[in-house]
Amino acid sequence: MAEKRDYYEVIGVDRNATDDQIKAEYRKKAKKYHPDLNPDDKDAEVKFKELGEAYEILSDKEKKARYDQFGHAGVDPSYGAGRSAYGGGFSMDLGDLFGSIFGAGFGGSTQSSRRYNPSAPRKGNDIHVSIPLSFMEAVKGTKKTVNISPYEECDVCKGSGAAPGTSPVLCPDCRGTGYVTVQRPMPFGTVQSTNPCGRCSGKGKIIEKVCPKCSGQGRTKQNRRIEITIPAGIDDDQNLSVNGRGDAGLNGGPPGNVIAIITVRPDSLFLRNRYDVTVNTPITFAQATLGAKVIIPSIDGKTEFNIPAGTQSGDTFRLKGKGIPFVNGRGRGDQYVKVEIEVPKKLSREQRQALEQLDSTLVIDKNYEKRKSFEDRLKREFR
Repeated sequence: MAEKRDYYEVIGVDRNATDDQIKAEYRKKAKKYHPDLNPDDKDAEVKFKELGEAYEILSDKEKKARYDQFGHAGVDPSYGAGRSAYGGGFSMDLGDLFGSIFGAGFGGSTQSSRRYNPSAPRKGNDIHVSIPLSFMEAVKGTKKTVNISPYEECDVCKGSGAAPGTSPVLCPDCRGTGYVTVQRPMPFGTVQSTNPCGRCSGKGKIIEKVCPKCSGQGRTKQNRRIEITIPAGIDDDQNLSVNGRGDAGLNGGPPGNVIAIITVRPDSLFLRNRYDVTVNTPITFAQATLGAKVIIPSIDGKTEFNIPAGTQSGDTFRLKGKGIPFVNGRGRGDQYVKVEIEVPKKLSREQRQALEQLDSTLVIDKNYEKRKSFEDRLKREFR
């Protein structure tokens, strides 16, 4: 028999941990390794049983005291992690223990909560794929073809796992229940354990002659190419689900889905905020002062936009309903045009003189409100 790990190590606490700390750490790990959340994962199943065994001892003051003093010898290292009896004929069901902690339906009791059943129908796993899109592909919508490798029902055995002409038979050890119960007399009581049948792995049936194609699994991996329709308006880090194209289910369960994770590359012209877009539009000093018609980009292509006279750098204008389409719905967001006035850096002598002459004719009070306010504040604060 393999040497058991220290129960405190199994749960992940030190020997001075409080009852609440032990319980909290146990809850976290029990949820992590619960068989319903880890189908076909034998390692998780072993860890889940090991956790249950450790918590049964460390959550009971008398058993914990014996364990702290004598180690595994004080609590009998041979008892199982499924259902146990302990001392003076007193019987304890760990399924009831799990149910009391996590609520009905979480645990292994045959009476008060649902026990994990390896032969029950289970949905197939989802397949995740990443689909990169350009900004316009996300805005307009598109179609993308992706490669996937789902497990599909074996076309030779039709999912039974048995060779053609044969069928799975009832397991003689558990008689089809998937579980076996063993009782052992101990010096301080009787230990009873109910665990998945080792002969049929809890399935209740045995395949005497396995299918040569799928080796008894009932499923084989296939390479497929599927087309995914991307709706207009989808955004970065959103997911799409293609139902029924994932792994085939087990024991007659439904297939999983293909989950497409969308990534959208940034655009050099458009800045997106949900369904709105902003375009930074540089204009000249003369265009801002006198007003002008400029060509700007939009979701629908190039369009003409009127810059009003006296526009200031940073002014933002709204184009209602010119933004990104709502996904699977009617309507669109808005487009915002943010103006940036670009100041000329290289002027000829004549241009410089003309600009200086213009500036000398402009009255600050009428043309430069911000400058006037700034100068007034300087006078007040720094006399």
